[in-house]
Amino acid sequence: MAETQGKFDFAIDRGGTFTDVFARLPDGRERVLKLLSWDPQNYKDAPTEGIRRILEEESGQAFPRDKPVDTSLIGWIRMGTTVATNALLERDGERTALLVTKGFKDLLHIGTQARPKLFDLEVAIPEVLYEEVIEVDERVVLKQDSCQLPTKETKHIVTGSTGDSLEVWKELNLEQVERDLKGVLSRGITSLAVLLLHSYTWSDHEKAVGALARRLGFTQVSLSSEVMPMVRAVPRGYTVCADAYLTPKIHNYLKGFTSGFKDCLKDVDVLFMQSDGGLTPMKQFCGSRAILSGPAGGVVGYAITSYSQVENKPVIGFDMGGTSTDVSRYAGQYEHVFEATTAGVTLQAPQLDINTVAAGGGSRLFFRSGMFVVGPESAGAHPGPACYRKGGPLTVTDANLALGRLLPSFFPKIFGPGENEPLSSEETMKHFHVLTQEINLFLSSNQSQVGTNNSHNSRSEMSVEEVAMGFIRVANEAMCRPIRALTQAKGHDTSQHVLACFGGAGGQHACSIARALGMKTVLIHKYSGVLSAYGLALADVVEEVQEPCSLKYEQHSFEEIDQRVEQLSKRCHDTLCARGFTRGQVSSEVFLHLRYEGTDCALMVTAAGYPSNAQSCAAGDFRSAFTKRYLKEFGFTIPDRLIMVDDIRVRGCGRSGIKSVYKSEMGQRQAKPVTRTMCYFEEGHLDTGVYLWEELPCNHSIQGPAIIIDKNSTILVEPCCEARLTEGGDVCLTVGSDPRCALGTELNTVQLSIFSHRFMSIAEQMGRVLQRTSISTNIKERLDFSCAVFGPDGGLVSNAPHIPVHLGAMQETVQFQLKTLGNKLKEGDVILSNHPCAGGSHLPDLTVITPVYRKGVSSPVFFVASRGHHADIGGITPGSMPPHSTSLQQEGAVFTSFKLVTGGVFQEEAVTEALMAPAQYPDCSGTRNLHDNLSDLRAQVAANQRGSLLVGELIDSYGLAVVQAYMGYIQSNAELAVRDMLRDFARRRQHQTGSLEVESEDFMDDGTPIRLRVKINEEEGSAVFDFTGTGTEVWGNCNAPRAITLSALIYCLRCMVGQDIPLNQGCLAPIKVIIPPGSILQPSENAAVVGGNVLTSQRIVDVIFRAFEVCAASQGCMNNISFGNKRVGYYETVAGGAGAGPCWNGRSGVHSHMTNTRITDPEILEKRYPVILEQFSLRPGSGGVGKYCGGDGVIRKLLFRSKVVLSVLTERRSTRPYGLHGGEDGAAGLNQLHKANNRILNLGGKTSISLDPGDMFCLYSPGGGGYGREEDANRRPQAKRKRFNETFPERGSLFEYRMAQEGV
Repeated sequence: MAETQGKFDFAIDRGGTFTDVFARLPDGRERVLKLLSWDPQNYKDAPTEGIRRILEEESGQAFPRDKPVDTSLIGWIRMGTTVATNALLERDGERTALLVTKGFKDLLHIGTQARPKLFDLEVAIPEVLYEEVIEVDERVVLKQDSCQLPTKETKHIVTGSTGDSLEVWKELNLEQVERDLKGVLSRGITSLAVLLLHSYTWSDHEKAVGALARRLGFTQVSLSSEVMPMVRAVPRGYTVCADAYLTPKIHNYLKGFTSGFKDCLKDVDVLFMQSDGGLTPMKQFCGSRAILSGPAGGVVGYAITSYSQVENKPVIGFDMGGTSTDVSRYAGQYEHVFEATTAGVTLQAPQLDINTVAAGGGSRLFFRSGMFVVGPESAGAHPGPACYRKGGPLTVTDANLALGRLLPSFFPKIFGPGENEPLSSEETMKHFHVLTQEINLFLSSNQSQVGTNNSHNSRSEMSVEEVAMGFIRVANEAMCRPIRALTQAKGHDTSQHVLACFGGAGGQHACSIARALGMKTVLIHKYSGVLSAYGLALADVVEEVQEPCSLKYEQHSFEEIDQRVEQLSKRCHDTLCARGFTRGQVSSEVFLHLRYEGTDCALMVTAAGYPSNAQSCAAGDFRSAFTKRYLKEFGFTIPDRLIMVDDIRVRGCGRSGIKSVYKSEMGQRQAKPVTRTMCYFEEGHLDTGVYLWEELPCNHSIQGPAIIIDKNSTILVEPCCEARLTEGGDVCLTVGSDPRCALGTELNTVQLSIFSHRFMSIAEQMGRVLQRTSISTNIKERLDFSCAVFGPDGGLVSNAPHIPVHLGAMQETVQFQLKTLGNKLKEGDVILSNHPCAGGSHLPDLTVITPVYRKGVSSPVFFVASRGHHADIGGITPGSMPPHSTSLQQEGAVFTSFKLVTGGVFQEEAVTEALMAPAQYPDCSGTRNLHDNLSDLRAQVAANQRGSLLVGELIDSYGLAVVQAYMGYIQSNAELAVRDMLRDFARRRQHQTGSLEVESEDFMDDGTPIRLRVKINEEEGSAVFDFTGTGTEVWGNCNAPRAITLSALIYCLRCMVGQDIPLNQGCLAPIKVIIPPGSILQPSENAAVVGGNVLTSQRIVDVIFRAFEVCAASQGCMNNISFGNKRVGYYETVAGGAGAGPCWNGRSGVHSHMTNTRITDPEILEKRYPVILEQFSLRPGSGGVGKYCGGDGVIRKLLFRSKVVLSVLTERRSTRPYGLHGGEDGAAGLNQLHKANNRILNLGGKTSISLDPGDMFCLYSPGGGGYGREEDANRRPQAKRKRFNETFPERGSLFEYRMAQEGV
């Protein structure tokens, strides 16, 4: 199909700034062209113009710009485009309405209920894509054999595509739907998204609505059951909305594109790249599959061109552009994800796993509180870097220019206001001189504050080049972190990969990044500057079909699985053959979406390399493929557990990619530089040869330092590296070892930033090991854990992820062990602790601590620790979170300083005895899940072992004295940021009131006061936080251990600092905390504390923010709800309203402050538990009114289908979230029970109650307080509208993982 003899073939990547064109000419030659994507003075459409220019220049015929292009010489056109992505970022799609099941009109507004940025008090979440919502009074529920609901009438039973039986509780009223749809049409909305619950398996209602809408005149109708039939209503809803919102935009673009050609390209094969790396015909190109259309071509390009060149070694793709960098991996198969977030919209569709991090050539450079910081803010295309002559800020590009790594004489003169000037070295150096002066002033004036724990902190002034080099090193380290995470997350060794570098900016950083990651080879393709376009020419046409499934992977299901695979495969083959492929050109691959029963960790598995046998289905031995991959990614398997099939997917490929036959010129001549320049490296300025890529002879080596330049990119060959041109015309870099200069213990501000990244990377890698090797849902899937590194004094150095309630608590735990055990700690020991008096938060959070020893040093040189939430450790209720506990023993097993490992031996018998010990107390049980406890404790030990090893490697590289010195500097840096914030507040407070004291109080629902007085020392930048006057310990479980108060305080300080700082011991160094013993914030040794962790922690935050007048109160509660019986158990926390602030409205339906837990999707909830979710929507009017209004709480109604015990642990049911500066209070929450006999009860804030089938629990969560007087609202300033990629630049599996971690 790809062979179009005697014609021109075009592959075009239309990016946001540039459009890249690759053309294969009739004689077999290849041409590339780069032009601006937007140049209305010269042409209407960049791809059309690119085709026109090449046809005219190469054929010698005239192709006038003002006439449609003659297509007689065109074979095929392939395109990738950012049209859909840009429409999503700019919120510039089609006006859309959403039609959804009644009770769920706000489902997509609430989403997962987690906020995207943990420490941003203004919760900035992109608005939904639809303009109007129609609620449809229809309902379908899954049939449950155990359902005990009283039946008043016989329900209509239907069978879904998964094989599940469903009950139609409410039939569709099409007459009412028609009236509603006509109303929407009358308001000019012609695009409709349809989301009905459980339509992934039974779609009749959706199809009926779709047929009606098309008949009425809607021009775009997207049904969730057709766009992506996968379980989980929220991501499916986002996906169908994106499809309805973006597809008309794409069709409009295609209409404009084709109009530039004769007969609208009627007889030309036009294909578009989809997010999954496959091409599709123009007419099938739709919004939900188009988001990664541009970058997907680059992945295909490097995968096909690099993998075979390096003897099938796995390859890391590194695409560094202007605002961001894309990182991906290829090891013989494309790595896909099936759910990813772009511009705040989660799409459920097959997408290449391209991880975008906010670090590119345009990333801005900052010096903050003694730290070199790169990004995430970007200069963008306008004004661009300082060197673009448009008044832009300093960026990574400027740093490379300052170091002599970019040569203005080799760049076109397209800069400045008139776009006719060269790059400006003068502008760059002027900005760097100012920044260098600022840095040197800081170094000289802050030596007494930074590095106070080391006397050797004197340092000569930094030069401009040292500053620029420092920013480059920090930028490189920032880009190394996602590459490490991408490989190690799945059990791969980063150093065993090859780096495939492309994009305009990547070549300047390739050697440094490869060296830092231990890679020896970098490949840069001859078309690296336009690789996304070239990848389109190499790609295959893809047809994918997928169906949901609910079968077990076992013998009696194989026949049905095989039948469904055969049907889907036939659909793929028939579709591709209809597009002109022969049977021989078509291949297909079968995937099963598999998971162990009772887990959520599903893997999309292919049986390639695992042929079928007597114990497998005909498509292959998926059991072996699944267990081998599970073992690789997670470190274990569960042999006695059933495997479930969630989806069946077939990917058909029509082979259509071209084969490049280019050979570079052979010869004996040596490469000669066209000029020489002075370029700055670690060793200083070095004489550097400059070579033109097109003049390099094949297989001759160039020793670094050198610069290789072509039309679209600049490659830096660093010292100790070597460049060679391959036969295919590509550059292969061999990376030598780092001639590392010895680093002393005196403060180097560049190294400070790099060590900060390295310590965080250690904590992150520990977390990956813990997640991979744990077995419980809480740790493996909910990611409810933290890992951290501590200094020899037990002071926190780095912590990942940032779970607010863990921030200060783990440090208290480690320091308690140091005081208690002291010299009793030996190498090979591991300590287990969870007691509140030993820094514990609540008992299910088990902390495992490993001392790190060094040969020749008698005491630990560091500590590493991991804290994980165990689902059950005994006590009076399953889950170990009782709402009515009155003593610590009722909440489960207690460990103070328990040696979990002694001399390297895991103490299984002793820890088992301790976990079963709660059974000795009245009405209590030992742990109800010993197997998972032991497995997860072993995983925590393994994570600590990994951390210990990484700390050892860091010490091997730099020496113990240097690593410990920088540990101190990082803590001092956090201290400095907090001191700066306190001084700033003190100055403002002094000016406004003349006082440096602030105070506040708030109350728990039982009337217990929490009082705070803060006294600030402006000169020192220090403060005393005095909680004297706080109420006594309570008879109940809302007592909060001291560690909880410290965690809440660190959280508040980080929010008020307002910038990214290391969250460590240094944050609390300027703070003295006074908590009265015997109070609710420092209870007695055996006080119950489970509510303190999840409720009182929120009130502490409210009190601190009230004292500093930061913002109005958020809902002040986590709304802890659990239910269960002998068969199942379930726990959730529920969102509410966020408080308003000085310039923002509070977000509605979101978690705030000390929690950020995601909520279970409605379809998963109803599939696995004996419950029907009757309503989940916002609670209108519950947010406090003001100049800026508080966010609304939510309404959540659960109808129970079986007998269960319901436990409720909530606050703010009698006290209301406060408003600030005249803003009204938010509404208090309410917990109601609607009995099956129509009796309605107020359950109060805390209770445990037995429910009957037909009973319904109704939760009304609190709203947030308002800020400012309502009468001032008309003076509200208009906020500048941001592009959403400025706020949400990241994407990919690493971003999803971090969001999931912070959503705990």
